[in-house]
Amino acid sequence: MKEINFKSILAVLVMGLVLWFIPAPETVKPEAWHLFAIFICSIMGIILKAAPMGTICMAAVSLTAATQILAPGDAGKSITLALQGFGDKVIWLIGISFFIARGFIKTGLGRRIAFIFIKIFGKSTLGLAYGLGLADLCLAPAIPSNTARGGGIIFPIMKSMAVNFDSVPDKPETHRKMGSFLTLSSYYMNLITSSMFLTGTASNPMCQKFAAGFGVDITWMSWAAAALVPGFAAFLIVPVVLYKLYPPELKKTPDAPLIAKEKLKEMGPISRNEKLMLVAFFILLILWIFGSKLHIDAASAAFIGLTLLLLTSVLSWEDVKSEKGAWDTIVWFAVLVMMAGSLNELGFIDWFSDLIKMKIGGLGWQTAFPVIIALYFFSHYIFASATAHVAAMYAALLGVGVSLGVPPMLLAMMLGFMGSVYGVLTHYGHGPAPVFFGSGYVDLKSWWLMGLQIGLVLLIIYLVIGSGWMKLIGYY
Repeated sequence: MKEINFKSILAVLVMGLVLWFIPAPETVKPEAWHLFAIFICSIMGIILKAAPMGTICMAAVSLTAATQILAPGDAGKSITLALQGFGDKVIWLIGISFFIARGFIKTGLGRRIAFIFIKIFGKSTLGLAYGLGLADLCLAPAIPSNTARGGGIIFPIMKSMAVNFDSVPDKPETHRKMGSFLTLSSYYMNLITSSMFLTGTASNPMCQKFAAGFGVDITWMSWAAAALVPGFAAFLIVPVVLYKLYPPELKKTPDAPLIAKEKLKEMGPISRNEKLMLVAFFILLILWIFGSKLHIDAASAAFIGLTLLLLTSVLSWEDVKSEKGAWDTIVWFAVLVMMAGSLNELGFIDWFSDLIKMKIGGLGWQTAFPVIIALYFFSHYIFASATAHVAAMYAALLGVGVSLGVPPMLLAMMLGFMGSVYGVLTHYGHGPAPVFFGSGYVDLKSWWLMGLQIGLVLLIIYLVIGSGWMKLIGYY
């Protein structure tokens, strides 16, 4: 498989050159306009899959430094500023959390947790859906890669359960027996749990970083508190709605708990490394929840958790070095954050926000708020990367909403939640989507149709219940 799509690269370069040489608007600094050209080309390169994200981001760093956009006339400072994203603590919070996630997979603790919930709730197909969802929910706080969580832990177990009940990927006539329902349910649950924690998926800390640029301070605990009620409401409601819209043919699964019990028996007693992984997990949760009182931020807590796993040999340094997903994320995350943050510092986001405000400036904030959220949610149809979508639109839409009087914390949180749940729309909408769709249990038409219907349900839940809950707890 080719990593480089030269036709897409050519299209992106032509677009970039056109943008570069278009005169900047009067109120926009030329360097801000040129950085925007590089930024938008990077986003388009990611959308068009012109090259791996890391390659595109390295090209963006090179261009930003070489053109001295961030420090005209000072080559040394230009490269320093182009690399500033790598020194951001938010970047390392996500990177280290990937390493910690490796501990759940390596020790088998993630699989054990999933089988325990299946043993308890698996007597029906709907119960199986909730059991797999609860396993995902337990793992979500410490596994920010929802691809690793959903695709690496939950999906293999889900598929195994479906096959055990003769719902086989290679036999289309058996898909609706159980596999189709569990595939969509597990994917939707993964996105819901991703929205519930700052460390639930990689793009959430990016939202935290951009929100800070508007004076909105989001902590691990404040995110969890805001997401608690709408997240649990979505967790409880979505499987039931899906069960009605896309019902499985097999309703009862009395053998599932027995299968889970047998799997747990094969795994044997909980091992030393699993116990140490649990201890590290609870220490992390305590530090993330109460860290502000102990003067320990989330990134520092992640470093402590990783150090514990290394010192106890739950993870080796070879494990850390070989975790390609983490290092890949650190690279492209740092570059996208650098460019988006610099655009804000150069005043481009303010100009763009004012431009949009002119179009919808007559709306009161109560009307503008759902319009902005719906625009952000449905625009995800054109994005194949949740992180690219967040990088491209989060800060701009937050700026627009704040300028129209939308309470900053309300909008920052709601846009953050959407960064996970808008993945329901398409078969490419979020990291785990290709894994679940690739199973073959759900055809393309059904995936998009169910995605739209469940997407509307999630929008209503988060806008109505989420907004009401945040009002109740004093977020606005």
